[in-house]
Amino acid sequence: MSKAARINKQESARQKIAAQRVAARRAQARNRVLIAVGAVVVVIAVVLTFVFIKLGSKPASPASAGSGSVTGTALSATAVKDVTSVPASTLNTVGLGSVFSYNSSPVSAINGTALTSDGKPEMLYIGAEFCPYCAAERWGMAVALSRFGTLSPLHGIHSSSTDTDPSTPTLTFYGSTYTSKYLTFVPVENETVTHTLLQNTTAAQQSLWEKYDTSSSGLGYPFIDFGNQYSITGPSYDPGVLAGLTWDQVATALQNPASTVAQGADGAANLITAAICKMTNGQPGSVCSSAGVVKASASL
Repeated sequence: MSKAARINKQESARQKIAAQRVAARRAQARNRVLIAVGAVVVVIAVVLTFVFIKLGSKPASPASAGSGSVTGTALSATAVKDVTSVPASTLNTVGLGSVFSYNSSPVSAINGTALTSDGKPEMLYIGAEFCPYCAAERWGMAVALSRFGTLSPLHGIHSSSTDTDPSTPTLTFYGSTYTSKYLTFVPVENETVTHTLLQNTTAAQQSLWEKYDTSSSGLGYPFIDFGNQYSITGPSYDPGVLAGLTWDQVATALQNPASTVAQGADGAANLITAAICKMTNGQPGSVCSSAGVVKASASL
């Protein structure tokens, strides 16, 4: 790709991201209104519940979007294995892949009081299920996080069919859990595929988002805070490389360092891994000293 073509591609990506940030700001405002309305509804529901109880009736137990249930479709066992066990040799071969040809500054250094949870450094992710840029980033995140612990369950969804890079195959972190002795991973899927509120940010999370997502176009998805040391506030690679693929096909392609999927997602995984290694003080050494991570660390 020529220099001019790379510049045009990066400018196009910036314009798309800026448009999505505008949409995210509107969604934030809408969600605040919905939360306020929801609070009123809850009060009414509580009052009605007491009335029903008094009358000897059993009120229905409504489902809640934030109840901790899982959205999406469970990935096949083969796909789960392919995503969570990408060989170090593949990641080392990919290195930074296509990341810097798409985004010249995917990771930013930040300074703040150490972000921790459960006595471990915390990696905070705020995204949305409709978001095509989150769709791309989640594959790299899943690969990277699996080098430090266990992320489960893995469920597949598609980004919005009416957004940029429509119906991009991806994962959702809603309802998932992560266990690791090295770090705590806190995912917040803020909105559904249809732009309705799914998980609200806490006041502390919102504060970090507003503090470190300093783009002139405002808050956007994805936002990743690595222990208040580094942040990601946009896509690391082109979501377009995932177009038309099934979840199984994406998972398989992660294993092939020559594939455009691996060049994007595995390249992003090395960058994410490098940022996590800064949080964990280089632990585990077998991961943080690998060639792909060392190369990515040099770009932080």
